[in-house]
Parts: sequence; structure tokens; C-alpha cells
Amino acid sequence: MTSNYSEHIEQRALVAWATIQSKTIHELASLFSVPNGAYVSKAQAGKLKSEGLKAGVPDLFLAIPSGGHSGMFIEMKRVTGGIVSEAQKEWHLRLSDNGYKVVVCRGFDVAKEEIIKYLKS
Repeated sequence: MTSNYSEHIEQRALVAWATIQSKTIHELASLFSVPNGAYVSKAQAGKLKSEGLKAGVPDLFLAIPSGGHSGMFIEMKRVTGGIVSEAQKEWHLRLSDNGYKVVVCRGFDVAKEEIIKYLKS
């Protein structure tokens, strides 16, 4: 993808790719989203927070250990634009300090390459 699609479109493309590829790269079946950026009502937001939803947690998690890491968190951003918030930076540091690989990926292509590189490490 070369255009500046929304983060949602980029992430959707990545999940679709992972779903298709999981038939041969079985580890990709362990990729799932963390719906922090979902737009919900105030009441639903309160319910989700009471259930443990936290601002700043990365968008995706690949629950496969590799290369000395316990798993891989992926923060998706559009190809241009999109800012990593302070809450996201804090989570990235916390997760990295606890043995997880954390990457900020500007678009589908970067995310796909980061996943492939991670699984080969």
C-alpha cells in the first residue's frame, strides 16, 4: 500500500494478510487486536475501563515468543501523520522493559515486514 490510508484501513489489511498467511505461517493465527481506539458510547467506555481497558496499549499483539522476546506488540499508524501519544510511549517502554518486542509501524507494508523479521529471529 503506498497511499496514505487511515490507520484503520492499514490495520485491516494487515489482519487480512495475516489471516490468509496463517494457513502456511501458523504463528500468524496468534495475532489479535486490542480495541483501544474503538469509538463507543460514554457508558460503554466506562464499562470497558472497569474491565481493564487502558489508554495507550498497542493496537495488535502477536502472542508468539521469538528472538528472546515474549511476544510482539504492534502500534499501527498511517503512513504519514499519526502521532505516538505519551500514554503509548509509556506503554511501549513498560512492555519493552518486560521482554516484549514493541514496534510502531507506519502502514501495512512496514508492519508485514516487521512481523516477518520478528518470526525469523
